[in-house]
Amino acid sequence: MISSVRGTAVHVDADAVVVEVGGVGLHVAVTPQVVHGTHVGDTITLHTSLIVREDALSLFGFESREELVVFGQLLGVTGVGPKSALGVLATLTVPQIADAVSADDDAPFRRVSGIGPKTAKLIVVQLAGKITATRPAAGGGSDAAASAAIPAQVVQALVGLGWSERVAAESVDTVAADAAESDRSSVPALLRLTLAALGPARKEPVGG
Repeated sequence: MISSVRGTAVHVDADAVVVEVGGVGLHVAVTPQVVHGTHVGDTITLHTSLIVREDALSLFGFESREELVVFGQLLGVTGVGPKSALGVLATLTVPQIADAVSADDDAPFRRVSGIGPKTAKLIVVQLAGKITATRPAAGGGSDAAASAAIPAQVVQALVGLGWSERVAAESVDTVAADAAESDRSSVPALLRLTLAALGPARKEPVGG
């Protein structure tokens, strides 16, 4: 997995930047805030999430670790895909998202392009009690939120590789429960262990 990139911006689009790292140009989908603050030739660092799909690998980048964590949490909400999750973070700041969830207010999410009333309500309901962990707090709250987002990223990767979301989620939970702390806190390590448990040769889950 690619958890961050640092390099030179060689191209800036309306919704993405191309970052050259070691002679390789990485296309990273980003929020308008990143676009507006980036110029060709700038050295930039982005916290990234690699989304694996059957027909593509897509990289999404954020200025802060908190945004990356929230992105992962949004991906865990039913009906929210990577583009919609990016749209939420393009429209709302992390504190605004946390405040809306805390107040059980889905109106801010309904203003996001591509988010309908039902999905907006699901965001509020399914992130209740989770999103507040990303807000500034003493004692490493952001680290706790990042750890919570790791299983969601692994589930998304497994879904992209052909397993159903139910089977993927159950397998990740089972593997994480017995894994060492170092493996639970690493997307690549947890993904590797879960794939081993599922069986690397399987393309579709039995009964899934």
